[in-house]
Parts: sequence; structure tokens; C-alpha cells
Amino acid sequence: MLYHVSMTVNLPTDMPEEEAADLKARETIYSQNLQTQGVLQHIWRVVGQFQNVSIFDCRNNSHLHAVLMGLPLRPYLSFDITPLSHHPSSIRQDDMQ
Repeated sequence: MLYHVSMTVNLPTDMPEEEAADLKARETIYSQNLQTQGVLQHIWRVVGQFQNVSIFDCRNNSHLHAVLMGLPLRPYLSFDITPLSHHPSSIRQDDMQ
């Protein structure tokens, strides 16, 4: 099942730079692992924001929940999640989830 997930990062302004850098590095590794596994299908940066828009391909809601809870930045993230399904007017067959 495909999900459109918008994530906004809200790191505390008083967080030490080293701690923030470590979190971001671990987030990059986790994200790239998800991409390699095919779970994170697409990721885009929202220009001018500490935010991204992603497309996840997960087995179900519980799987997506587990993936999102595993994000190293999770304590500092807010999510907007929209489940997606194939549109009948689409000519693409690869989006039929």
C-alpha cells in the first residue's frame, strides 16, 4: 500500500550541533536503507523548509507505523499521512498498489 507522508523536523534550537549532526547522519543511513529495501519509494525536500515529502510502500498501516517510529529523528518529527490508491484514469500500471 502506498502512503504520501509529509514530515516536518522541529529540532530544539538549543540542541548541541554534535547531537543534531549525529541524528541527521543516523537518519540518512536509515532512510537510505529503506530506499534500498523499496519501502521508501520517493523522497523530496520541500524548498525553504526543514521538511520532506515521501512516498512509502508498506504492507499495511502497522508496517508504516513501525517504519516511522524507527526514524532516528522521530522525537522531533510531525507527520501528515495520506493513504494512496490507483486512480482509474492513470495509464501507469506500476502504481497499482
